[in-house]
Amino acid sequence: MENTNVLTEDSIDALSNDSSVPPQVPFQNRVASIDTKFCKFCGEKIPSDAVICRHCGRQVEQLVQASQPQPSIIVNNTNTNTNTNTNTNINALRGGMGVPKNKWVALLLCLFLGVFGGHRFYEGSFFIGLIFLFTGGLFGLGVVFDLVRLLFYPSTYYVIRGKRVA
Repeated sequence: MENTNVLTEDSIDALSNDSSVPPQVPFQNRVASIDTKFCKFCGEKIPSDAVICRHCGRQVEQLVQASQPQPSIIVNNTNTNTNTNTNTNINALRGGMGVPKNKWVALLLCLFLGVFGGHRFYEGSFFIGLIFLFTGGLFGLGVVFDLVRLLFYPSTYYVIRGKRVA
């Protein structure tokens, strides 16, 4: 069985003489046939219709804008809304921050009257103050905890119904 797919020199010559196959143009000749110009920044050859140089990446021509005029934009923004919200916060009367308390007063009360809950009564935490009063400051552990806690408070801190706020 004979292999018919093998190319020989005779078959290559026959193909090169065939008029249906276009002649191969060398690459250099094809590049020269394109209309070119030089980049004004890097000096490389680029196509004449190029807007950006492919070598240096800079813009060599101005972009052509469409001949249509830009639409005029009209902003008609009239706001007639009114705020009808009412503040129902009970602390809004005090400036919304709560009741200001002094860190040093609370710290001295905790140090000397902590086992009786004096600092908790000062902050407005009456329930916790009663617990401290009847348990001896949570057996002394609550007083130690509150001393450390009060040391890290700012000089003036705010409380809302016994809860500290920032």
